[in-house]
Amino acid sequence: MKEVLFYTKRECHLCEEAKLLLELFQDDLNITIREIDIYEDDEILEKYQLMIPVLEHDGEVIDYGRIDIDRVKQVLNIG
Repeated sequence: MKEVLFYTKRECHLCEEAKLLLELFQDDLNITIREIDIYEDDEILEKYQLMIPVLEHDGEVIDYGRIDIDRVKQVLNIG
């Protein structure tokens, strides 16, 4: 199982959409999701504040903004 970091913040409609999408495909993608609020870490806030939501795996950004599940599958080599 692969761990995906999901950078998000409160009151973000794109984050909410991405979370629902990830939860829907979590089993198909064989991932665990670790949700991280960007406001809990100044370095992460500075890095991702204009990009969120951001998906990251093994230190690499998979996708950000409006999450494309097909792109996520491609990057994770699924399907």
